[in-house]
Amino acid sequence: MSNVLIYSAMAVYTLAFFAYIAEWIFGSRSKVARTAAALTPKAQGAEGGPAVTVRQGGGTAVLERPKVAVRATAGTRDVPDGPGAHGGDEQGDLYGRIAVSLTVLAFLLALGGVVTRALSVERAPWGNMYEFNITFSTTAVGVYLALLALKKNVRWIGLFLTTAVLLDLGLAVTVLYTESDQLVPALHSYWLYIHVSTAILCGAVFYVGAMGTIMYLFKDSYENKLVNGGKPGAFATSVMERLPAASSLDKFAYRVNAAVFPLWTFTIIAGAIWAGDAWGRYWGWDPKETWSFITWVAYAGYLHARATAGWKGRKAAYLALAAFACWLFNYYGVNIFVSGKHSYADVSLGALAAVGF
Repeated sequence: MSNVLIYSAMAVYTLAFFAYIAEWIFGSRSKVARTAAALTPKAQGAEGGPAVTVRQGGGTAVLERPKVAVRATAGTRDVPDGPGAHGGDEQGDLYGRIAVSLTVLAFLLALGGVVTRALSVERAPWGNMYEFNITFSTTAVGVYLALLALKKNVRWIGLFLTTAVLLDLGLAVTVLYTESDQLVPALHSYWLYIHVSTAILCGAVFYVGAMGTIMYLFKDSYENKLVNGGKPGAFATSVMERLPAASSLDKFAYRVNAAVFPLWTFTIIAGAIWAGDAWGRYWGWDPKETWSFITWVAYAGYLHARATAGWKGRKAAYLALAAFACWLFNYYGVNIFVSGKHSYADVSLGALAAVGF
């Protein structure tokens, strides 16, 4: 039953994927030009802004607006957010709402698949890499839907999210699939529910933050090109004009990563406590433990850099992507290419080995 629900979710995610594409396609017909209007030299005037006419002693005087200082650092431009993937087009917005509805349906089907898998094995569905993958992708979609429910302008993530989820589920059902089985003795603990669940949630939120960071880098480059008098291509303009401003994307990524970082810290601490119960030592520099710590240091460095004036903007964004790359390597690279204490024979890649510990 679990497999049927997962395959059904994949089918609905595919429909949602095409609906998101339709939203972007129909949204391209709109004439947004919000960023261009705010940043082009024509809009700013020869010296950074239009001239101002004022009355002075019964006559008039023309004052030149001071030159606008525009830098790559987030928050230095006064640029409005784009309307979203639909670009203000009614038909595009319709396809976007259809895509979200399909995403909700697929999420419920996938959640049902995770729950039925748990019922079939009578334990938490995090005993191997297959189970972790289907749970992780479901949680990532849940984070996205929660942000939508909070009225956040994140529908533009939908296309990238469904693409990643389809790849993740495809990998799970083809390469990583493992038959239902019982846990190895080391995993029989209530810490399984505490540690692994927080690791899954952290990974899902880190993914959303990484999407925001990547889009920030693209949008920031686009705004810089406009400021310098360049003329981006029609495709780049069509896409970038519909995204939030670079400063908004930068703040979004920072807030998402900052909000989940304490939970990632707790994940590592909980894993250490569990290791003490299971193996009689709290820390042993196992490859999984080592890369969990490296990921923590990378995100801590990003958050510190983001709060430092000289490292705001693109420099901090590169650190954020490096931190997420560490998380990805901890998830896939360590599990697939490195053997250690967190590998569990028949249980191909235990839940502890999935992300946190």
